Amino acid sequence: MSKLRIVVTGLAITYPLGGVFWDYIQYFLGFARLGHDVLYLEDTEQWCYDPSARTFIESGDANAALFATWLKAIDPALAEHWAFRDAAGTLYGRSWPDVVAFCASADLFVHISFSCCLRDEYVRAPRLVFVDSDPMFTQSFYPHRGGGTPDERASWHSRTLRRHHVFFTFGENFGAPECRIPQDISWITTRQPIVLDCFARHAVPVSARRRTLTTVTSWEKDHHGPVVGGIAYGGKRDEFERFITLPARSRLPLEIALSGPGPIERLQRHGWSVVDAYAVSSDPWTYRAYLASSFGEWSVAKNPYVAGRTGWFSCRTACYLALGVPAVVQDTGFVRHIPTGLGVLAFRTVDEAAEAITRVATEPERHAAAALTLARDYFDSRTVLTRLIDRALAAEPAAL
Repeated sequence: MSKLRIVVTGLAITYPLGGVFWDYIQYFLGFARLGHDVLYLEDTEQWCYDPSARTFIESGDANAALFATWLKAIDPALAEHWAFRDAAGTLYGRSWPDVVAFCASADLFVHISFSCCLRDEYVRAPRLVFVDSDPMFTQSFYPHRGGGTPDERASWHSRTLRRHHVFFTFGENFGAPECRIPQDISWITTRQPIVLDCFARHAVPVSARRRTLTTVTSWEKDHHGPVVGGIAYGGKRDEFERFITLPARSRLPLEIALSGPGPIERLQRHGWSVVDAYAVSSDPWTYRAYLASSFGEWSVAKNPYVAGRTGWFSCRTACYLALGVPAVVQDTGFVRHIPTGLGVLAFRTVDEAAEAITRVATEPERHAAAALTLARDYFDSRTVLTRLIDRALAAEPAAL
């Protein structure tokens, strides 16, 4: 493959949290590891989140400085390959003329889930690629096709979506009879790329891990989810409520690193251990260490992913696997695309979840080895991103 110039967008600076950082930066790192010239571009027109104060601030000074430190620690060669424009219009990293020149000469502009304001100076590549990491939510923003409510926010997202040429989705069940993702856009399926050397060499021996299943999640303020095809979906909390009694059935302790207004006392009464999500995701290394020290992951998925039978698979879960940590996760339809039973165990009911946990507790070494194998076989950034590039360049630009 010839060397390309690729722009990648994200939210890693606006939301300086370990999990968010890894979600976006692995596209940037992955393309670079394939030998391409890459620019990480972040311009959300939003205020920056300050995790320590649990509030938003207009200035991007602190967030940009933190990102620069994190990126340099991961790959010094990429320390100058980024640009960030905060809500006040202040630019950090590369200069504005450099950003404009890079975008004008780019072969691909990879826009991940509405994470960037599409200024005219940015969108000059012959292929503008949209990556939908939130199937059903994305489609709800396309109201005249997907059946969502045509409010101002949805209209903005719809206009933004139309500017792209090629469309990828984490909804790997797209096109299957049971999948409810509308088929009026020719979505190409993809999944989260994992830069394996950022994780596998930081794995913790099974014997040294806490005998606890963990996850990192948030608790929404209300139950309202997207409307797609005239159907109103719920939130992640709706799925969690179905399994709230699981600790009483589990062979291993269950721990949630939680953000948002969750019912902590009620969760604890049911046997859940609850810790502060920010404390375990304050930076990429702390987040990675929390995942690596876990005996496994246990998690539900958002209601639209599950009820929509989308085939979505969690970015966080892929990171667990890359650390050799098995995952017991709710089935969204991904079982059609990723082998389950060893390393990844899918469930739909409380009984199935409890049985899967017992299997991990009984054969931890076997499941740990299988988890790492699955990460290598199905999430390696070299494979995932090579396929994305090939499909993006080969696809006929779609007209929406």
